[in-house]
Parts: sequence; structure tokens; C-alpha cells
Amino acid sequence: MAIPVYYSIRNLGARKLTTLLTAGGMALVVFVFTAMQMLDAGLKKTLVQTGSPDNVLVIRKGSETEVQSGVSRQQAAIIESQPGIVRRADGLPIVSKETVVLINLVKRGSAKPSNVVIRGIGEQGFALRPQVQLTAGRMFAPGTSEIMAGASVARQFNGAGIGETLRFGQREWTVVGVFDGGGTGFDSEIWGDVEQLMQAFRRTGYSSVIAKLGSDEDLERINGTVENDPRLTLQAKRETVFYAEQSKALSDFLSIFGTALSVIFSIGAVIGATITMYSSVANRVTEIGTLRALGFGRAAILATFLLEALALGLVSGIAGVALASLMQSVSFSTTNFQSFAELAFNFTLTPEIAVKAVLFACVMGMVGGFLPSVRAARMKIVDALRA
Repeated sequence: MAIPVYYSIRNLGARKLTTLLTAGGMALVVFVFTAMQMLDAGLKKTLVQTGSPDNVLVIRKGSETEVQSGVSRQQAAIIESQPGIVRRADGLPIVSKETVVLINLVKRGSAKPSNVVIRGIGEQGFALRPQVQLTAGRMFAPGTSEIMAGASVARQFNGAGIGETLRFGQREWTVVGVFDGGGTGFDSEIWGDVEQLMQAFRRTGYSSVIAKLGSDEDLERINGTVENDPRLTLQAKRETVFYAEQSKALSDFLSIFGTALSVIFSIGAVIGATITMYSSVANRVTEIGTLRALGFGRAAILATFLLEALALGLVSGIAGVALASLMQSVSFSTTNFQSFAELAFNFTLTPEIAVKAVLFACVMGMVGGFLPSVRAARMKIVDALRA
């Protein structure tokens, strides 16, 4: 014979202050757990969306980032001539030969410096990134010392706003436009003319070549060319794959740090749940004896108190996720361990994270309530009624 579910739920409300304090502590643990998961999801979303599945990115073999890479002009011309690359109506390939370097800028309102990516793009640079939109000012003029800033850079760094100037590469560069990268990593970059930036930084070759593909077979064809042509000490990757790999180091750190933090905090939350449930058992000894006398078995008593602990965890989990969801409007900026450049991204809450967080809270509640539930179930009827 089972005890009605509402009996367990009702008893949570009977000890409002104790229940509220315990649920609050568990909710804070769930908030930390969820926030770290949201950071990881936001990082991956930002970097993966930076790339396009229709683009192939070619860099030097063995390089993990564009900053480390080098592609000679001759190698770039060979890649550009491949038949698998989509061409415009005038017959020109949709290709952008690019150079990527890091410069040091100071953040607005502080003296804190940080690395920022400077990307020199070719004529087709914008055509290859439809997610990037000009939001203010204008496009830089080719052959000039004009640049455009990503929305995050323009907002955070001195000299990166429209009409302001930045000095790097022994030149003064004028910011003539601001672009929105659509929540991608491009928001944290500055763009300019590739040839001008190569001259300024005394580069003789490019960092990478990005090209638009017509099909998956074209990617395999270009991969085959890159692997078999002895002139090409290069590697070709789908752009989405490349940027997903860029998130790995920082993502692993966030996962490990978040898990460790959540485990440490959850120990305190479990202890709090255990104390609450022991208090519940102590205050209801006579009640437990009465239930046993009415014919409810040990299993029913055990299930009732476990259900109460589960309900406590469920309420805490929902509250913690609701609190963490408010973080979605917050932008977080940190150094990407892979490229060592500043990267801005948002907290991102997904259904998967919400479910995992609520389950985590339920597990905390069940673990905290297990021993008190066993104690309640093992009480003898006579001893319970005497109490």
C-alpha cells in the first residue's frame, strides 16, 4: 500500500523556513552548474557559427591557428585555381586570401591590454561571410589604411570606434565602419585590406585561403590536391570544423573547472538536504508510527521520504535554472587559449543544459535524503508511537 504523493509535497510546506534555506542553497549550486554549462555552450556556439559549412579553409600543415600559419602567394594561386571552387557570374573564384595577426589594444575605461585579431581580407571576404553585416559607417577602401571593427571590439577597446584611429604596423589606421558578426567570433576582430596589412607587418605570404565550395565532393577533391601536390605543404578543413577545434582548449577548461566547482558546492548542498530531511524525520516520529500502525510498510515510508527529497531537489533545480537563464543577456569576454586573442561570447541556455541541471538537483536531493529516509523506514512501530 502506497502513501499518496500529496502527503510528501504537503510536508515540504510544513517547514517553510528550513525548506526555503535548503532549497536556496541547492538552487545556488544549480545556478553555478548551469552558468558554467552555458558559458561552454556559448563559446562553442560563437566559434562554430563563425565558420560556414560551405567554405573550406586552407592553412599550413601542422598549424592549429591562422596566426601560426603561412601560405605563399604561389600556393594560394594553386588553391584559387581548383575546379571545385564556386565562381561568380564573371568567372572569378569566390576566394579570400587573408592574413591574420595579433595586436595589443587597451580596453576602454581601464589600462588593461588584450590581444585582438587583425584580419586582412580579400575582395570576396564579405561574400564568404553572409552572417557579417555592416551596421555603421562604410566598408574600408582597398589600398588604403582604413579598417573596420567588429561590434565587440568597437565597444570594448580604445580607438576602435568610428572616426577613431589605431596605431599598429608602424601606421595610423582609421576606423571607418563597424560590422556585426551575428554573435560569431568575427565580432572580436578588426578587418582591413589584406595587401595593406601584409605591407604594414612585412608579410610576404598569407595566413590562410578561404574558398566557397559547391559540394562535399569538391571538399574531397581539394583535400586530395592538397595531400598529393608536393608544392602544397598545406591542410584543408571545412571552416566549421576548423572553428570548432579552436574552442577545444577553452571549452575543456570550462568543463573541468565547472564540474570541479559544482562538485565542491554540491557537497555542502547535499549536507544541507540531509540535515533538512533528518529534521523532518525527527519531527514526524509519531506520525511515522501511526502510518506503520495503519498498515503502510517500510517500503512505503522509504518511498515517501525519498519522494519528498526528490521534490526538494526538483524545486531547487527549476529555481536555479530560472536564475541562470537571466545570464543570457550578459556578454562574457576572455582570452581564447587556442589563439591567445580576446573573444566575446554570450551565456547560452539550451534545453539539454536545463534538463541536465534539473537532474543534477534531483540527484543532490535524493542523495541528501537517502539516509534520513532509511532511518524513517527502519523505525519500529512501538518505539515510534511511544515517542
